Amino acid sequence: MNRIDRPSHHVPVSDCGEAPGAAPSGVRRAGGSRLRPLLCAGALVLGTATVGLSGLTAVDASAAAPAHGATTSASGQWQWSTQNVAPGLQVRTGTLTDSASVPVWTIAVQAPGTSRLTGAASWSDVATASWASATAATLKGAGLSPRVEDVEWPAYEGLPKGSMGKRVRVGSYPTQAAATAAAASVTAAGFHASVEWTGYDAQTPADRENVHVAVVDPRTFTGTVEGTHDGSVTQRETTSSVASKLGSLVGVNAGFFVTADSDGVQGIQSGAAAYDGQLDSMASGSRAALLIQDGGRDVRVTNLTTKATARVGGSTVAVRGIDRVPGTVRDCGQPGGQPSDQPWQDVTCHLTDDLVLFNSAFAAPLPTGTGTQVVLDHSGRVLSVGTRGGSVPTGDTVLQGIGTAANWLNAHAAKGHKIKVDEDIRDSAGRQVRLGSGDSIVSAAPVLVKNGRVDIDAVDEGTVDPKDLSFGYAWSETRQPRTIAGVDAQGRLLLVTVDGRLAGGSEGFTLNEEASFMRSLGAVQALNLDGGGSTAMAVNGTLVNSTSDATGERPVGDTIQLLPGRTHH
Repeated sequence: MNRIDRPSHHVPVSDCGEAPGAAPSGVRRAGGSRLRPLLCAGALVLGTATVGLSGLTAVDASAAAPAHGATTSASGQWQWSTQNVAPGLQVRTGTLTDSASVPVWTIAVQAPGTSRLTGAASWSDVATASWASATAATLKGAGLSPRVEDVEWPAYEGLPKGSMGKRVRVGSYPTQAAATAAAASVTAAGFHASVEWTGYDAQTPADRENVHVAVVDPRTFTGTVEGTHDGSVTQRETTSSVASKLGSLVGVNAGFFVTADSDGVQGIQSGAAAYDGQLDSMASGSRAALLIQDGGRDVRVTNLTTKATARVGGSTVAVRGIDRVPGTVRDCGQPGGQPSDQPWQDVTCHLTDDLVLFNSAFAAPLPTGTGTQVVLDHSGRVLSVGTRGGSVPTGDTVLQGIGTAANWLNAHAAKGHKIKVDEDIRDSAGRQVRLGSGDSIVSAAPVLVKNGRVDIDAVDEGTVDPKDLSFGYAWSETRQPRTIAGVDAQGRLLLVTVDGRLAGGSEGFTLNEEASFMRSLGAVQALNLDGGGSTAMAVNGTLVNSTSDATGERPVGDTIQLLPGRTHH
């Protein structure tokens, strides 16, 4: 899945370089401060509606996007520009600068541990007070000057309150190169060290943020909103290239997807996904999704679950996946999965008994290996039973089973007989979701805003583990590039990107910051989409944000595209 790369809040000693736009050598920064809101005391307006912000808590639901011009506050200045892309479609570009915030490069000492989920060795920036005290004492004995900092739990559902633990850092440096050179002394003292930028800390106000906000008003927008994989779930393509090919007005990256062959077929989604009314990937447990119906006139955020069943007469078996490798489940969330049947971000789980449906969207060679393969025609009639492999015939579907699912196919799939496959999609209230032609689902995690309130569902959706500080801290609680979708009280769709990892000097959002930012725009529902190097927005086919991968814009699995006219692709 295209995820926010872990440990993405670090600037690894060997991984970054002084990239263009990074906080460069004459860095204008130093030192941290108490937690302050990202966008204190600004003003957001749409038309004649104006709302003053104080810590991103005073919000008017009519304020769907910042206005053209500049707003100033005690914590910095926002500069905004507006582009009217089409009737009912605006893109607002904003830059926050805060000269009072002065982050620096520093050396972080990481605590060794063991992953609670996998049992593998792990490292954590935050650990117990006793570890921090002993580590600081050893570093002082080696002639270094460590500092111990308290880190509090973020305000997510299911997390404790108060202190999460302590982190240990050494030094403040104007450049990454200087910090990297100094890190050798920490390593020589017997510790695992990484070079970090304090501007990624939730406790330090960001000194620069670059944000793009697309606002789609379904009452006046005459085009179509759709999620698309652009022809095949097994390909990866950049957001801007898909936008250019489709003649899109605005496009953003969308859901999590597989990025490595060891985790499945690259490009396939790791959560619920549907395009043009067809379910092409099943949910990873109950996780956040953006449901787009009626060409974008009906858009909502909800946790979706999916279920599918294959039936022959009175005998049934669960279909666990669509268009993925049998036995391999990225982000977990499937019953019987190991090491967990719950959602876990960026973790690949495995099933010994698995049945997967393949449709025409799976354009790559079918997975091979032990098990049984059944080819079905458009009516569900069995055309063949045999070994796994080949490709999905045009107009047909394929079932692949391993373990007990293969045994079921061998016992019940007979050439010329029918296998009926039923699919069921449910929202967080248990209501069935019925997809029509042109309807889309893109998904990621977690939910950020629910019923008009910040409500971050990070624990249940598997992006934070309160029992394992090595899991999810960098992903959720340090600033990252983010892509966000939301809906305001007027039914307007909000698509937001914030650059991060110092792309163009911008530091990104934590989950709390992106939730608060969406509320400041008037969102009553919002979810976190794929971020990190995947974060991209294209306007009229041209990339408008600064992506964070050193290699340039990242090819992704699916995108959300705003197309002119009432057609879909």
